[in-house]
Amino acid sequence: MENNNESTTKRRALGRGLEELFYNEPINYEKVEEKIINETPKEEIVNVKLEDLRSNPYQPRKIFDEEALEELASSIKEHGVFQPIIVKKSIKGYEIIAGERRVKASQMAGKTDIPAIVRDFDDTEMMEIALLENLQRENLSAIEESMAYKKLQDTLGLTQEQLATRLGKSRSHITNMLGLLNLPESIQKEVGEKKISMGHARVLSKLENEEQQKELASKIIDDGLSVRELEVLTQEPDKYERTHKVNKAYKGSNEYKYLQEDLCEKLGTKVKIKNNKLEISFVNSNDLNRILEILHIETKS
Repeated sequence: MENNNESTTKRRALGRGLEELFYNEPINYEKVEEKIINETPKEEIVNVKLEDLRSNPYQPRKIFDEEALEELASSIKEHGVFQPIIVKKSIKGYEIIAGERRVKASQMAGKTDIPAIVRDFDDTEMMEIALLENLQRENLSAIEESMAYKKLQDTLGLTQEQLATRLGKSRSHITNMLGLLNLPESIQKEVGEKKISMGHARVLSKLENEEQQKELASKIIDDGLSVRELEVLTQEPDKYERTHKVNKAYKGSNEYKYLQEDLCEKLGTKVKIKNNKLEISFVNSNDLNRILEILHIETKS
């Protein structure tokens, strides 16, 4: 069992670590790296051999922009690595916690070592970091995103409300995304292959009968049934049993509330419409770029 001195040492090694970072509201993957680097004395930064490094085992393989890597490699060749990577000591060498692009670019630049900060993260914390990075930096499918939410919720022991707050998402978005995991596996696959949209899947996930879900999924694909048409169709109480009562907003009693919920679903974040103003929340620059892409808005920078 870990004694108090060991526990205190571990928290100091983490720079007050993930337990604090993960309970900020909302949590932000980039703060993990920023906080550790800012709180680490220069004498604790060491050089490690590139050949001794490997990826976070909980992190899916990423596709890197070759052109951007070449630019970074050119800069490293001329100026060196300005920002140290963060690693965890493993049985053989080190596992990369943050800074994989710098590692790849350093290899391209012909370097043999790289400045690093060594931190003692456990397996659970390594998984949490990978999940956060996936959610805030990766372009995930709806099902992959749902599975990441579920794993993060289970790992941290959070309610849906707490998870929504800490991810900067709407509660309805989290609820609807987790609801996708209750769909039959065949429909989940169709969502993953983009044969069925997130909007369609959200409606199907609210139905009790699995056979009706599959029947409607086929109708969506074969007949091009729209989300609105599916909504209207499944509101027939004598034919379709729903897991929850129909939201009155969909009957047109509150146009702005309907639009607000619709935008929450489309953008995957909190949206507020009030006093002739539209407010869209985002966690960081990556999340903002994700929202701009959904809205098909191109920026100069």
